[in-house]
Amino acid sequence: MKLRPLGETGMECSEIGLGTWALGSGVYGEVERNEAHNLISQALDLGINFFDTAPLYGNKNEDGVAEVVLGEGLGIRKDQAIISTKFGRTARKVMPPRFNAVEAKRSCDESLKRLGRDWIDLLFFHSPFEAGEIEDDVWQALAELKEAGKIRFIGHSVSMYDDTKALSEQWMSERKIDAIQVVLSPFNRETRPLVETAAKLGRAVVARECMANGFLSGQIRKDTVFPEGSLNARYSREEIAERVEYASALSECLVSGEITSLPQAAYRWTLDQPGVSLALAGARSVDELMDGIRASQAEAYTSETLEASEVIHKKEFSPA
Repeated sequence: MKLRPLGETGMECSEIGLGTWALGSGVYGEVERNEAHNLISQALDLGINFFDTAPLYGNKNEDGVAEVVLGEGLGIRKDQAIISTKFGRTARKVMPPRFNAVEAKRSCDESLKRLGRDWIDLLFFHSPFEAGEIEDDVWQALAELKEAGKIRFIGHSVSMYDDTKALSEQWMSERKIDAIQVVLSPFNRETRPLVETAAKLGRAVVARECMANGFLSGQIRKDTVFPEGSLNARYSREEIAERVEYASALSECLVSGEITSLPQAAYRWTLDQPGVSLALAGARSVDELMDGIRASQAEAYTSETLEASEVIHKKEFSPA
């Protein structure tokens, strides 16, 4: 597994990280606990050292299920991993968000307990929707958590991009945060200006939703029917068809040579975007994870191939 600097944190991260949303929430179907443990352990064996989780990745009865699963899966090798988690939203209380001192400290302590660890490498604000949600006292609380050794670095997990990109730019320029996490894939390219800003300022960039909610998995067809209540069930037949057609065009453009599948193409394209530190794989199995690993091992796309992928991009599709 190739490594890249994680911004100016002094840490080096694997080009592919494991995102754990699917391991704790059942958002894409249930994953058995022992299978999740095996996936996490094998990810570490394969050279993946970055793992992303959150208190939100749970269910209506329990916060942070994914944090518990991650801690169990890493076992005695927790210190070999770079772990990022988040605060401000929980599975049992998603709304309203709580970006204040009390919540930051409470959430951090609860995450540490669930992870079975003494520190968090990177603590993200979990997707504030507007600047007005951030209470002034949160920064002192975060500083105290750092001084206590409970967190090492701070980041902003960006959602509602148009409404919060200025906030992220301000925090980066004021050196309040060390990293951003953004939606980035051949389907969703709008965050690239923010990624460029982060690179100029030495901030780390964690790319998420690289599979575009599964539409870049190569498994979704125009006639696919999604389970009621699942993320993709909200799309009309027309939009599903539009997304499938675009995925097919991307496959024709990007799948060649060492890149033998559409998921590999999505990861390789994401890794080739200037400023990206790593791409998160929301894999539920080792086979799914291997697409990201093979993409990392492959040569970067040529400028001609990347330009061809720009020509066929006509629309920014909505993220999760």
